[in-house]
Amino acid sequence: MIELEGVPELVDPVMVAAFEGWNDAGDAASTAVGHLEREWKGEVFAALDAEDYYDFQVNRPQMWLDGGSRKVTWPTTRLSVVRVEDSDGKGRARDLVLVRGIEPSMRWRSFCNEVLGFAHELGVEMVVIMGALLGDTPHTRPVPVSGMTSDSDMARTMNLEESRYEGPTGIVGILQEACTHAGVPAVSLWASVPHYVSQPPNPKATLALLNRLEDLLELRIPLGELPEDARAWQLGVDQLAAEDSEVAEYVQSLEEARDTAELPEASGEAIAKEFERYLRRRDGGPGTPPGHATGSGESGPSPYLRDTGSGRTRPARPAAAESGTAGTEGGQSREGAESGTEEADTAESSSRKPESSPEPSEEQDDSGEKD
Repeated sequence: MIELEGVPELVDPVMVAAFEGWNDAGDAASTAVGHLEREWKGEVFAALDAEDYYDFQVNRPQMWLDGGSRKVTWPTTRLSVVRVEDSDGKGRARDLVLVRGIEPSMRWRSFCNEVLGFAHELGVEMVVIMGALLGDTPHTRPVPVSGMTSDSDMARTMNLEESRYEGPTGIVGILQEACTHAGVPAVSLWASVPHYVSQPPNPKATLALLNRLEDLLELRIPLGELPEDARAWQLGVDQLAAEDSEVAEYVQSLEEARDTAELPEASGEAIAKEFERYLRRRDGGPGTPPGHATGSGESGPSPYLRDTGSGRTRPARPAAAESGTAGTEGGQSREGAESGTEEADTAESSSRKPESSPEPSEEQDDSGEKD
């Protein structure tokens, strides 16, 4: 039994979780939860014992100085709670339990049971797990975000996809299934990150995840500098990609495939979602306009593409330009069995949208995955 002291009774609590590592291409998901914690001034009330779940040769502790004393920060998973006083613009309060950590190295079943123990004690009504995967998606278009659930009723009532994935998975998939077996409604949100610009951060993917979370929970999330960061990120990638004709041609091919596949769907529902988000934010005071960032933004060098060693930074030549599939870059190999298999329903011929969680192929070992 988990006993929580100092945590008040929560109002309609929803748990929102993200984990660094395999499930977090471009650090998009963990950054999204970190943004919620900062904007709503979350207070950490619990941390899982690092000794139980982490291999410190894989996720090493960090040394730092606090004045004149040395301290150690251990890799772990922390839980915080935030109160959203006016969640819908009509004065309704709601609490979020934020779970942010690193994918555990061991004892995943115990890890999930401990997280679910907190959810039970806090009266959590639903668990939302965010992740990000590498895919054949152009950086110039809105970031695809897929919503997955293992519950057929939730899929029908909340306009989600029912997960039917079979294959290797990560902690996002395991936690979602653990929730389902425990009778806790669970949803996973997956953002597709361009494989040819996979290095973190990716503010555009983070923004897309937060937009989808807004729609799912009917919240008003303060976005701060994220929209401007997303525009600046895209402009920087535009400029650097334009320096390499081969990469520019490859991006254009992804754009054409995406636009052709999505043309019949670029109406009704998408426009309605943007308008609903605008209405939620309209009375929230100064803020940013709704929607996804596009091509405008600040100019200047971008830290997001890897250094080729040629004296300038530009996008690496994507293997997909020759093979038609996502390649490997920046230590994150492409999504294979999971991102590849599950993205078959995406509205683009070369950009795949997962039917369930993205999982790695045999040739990948540390890219994002979804369930």
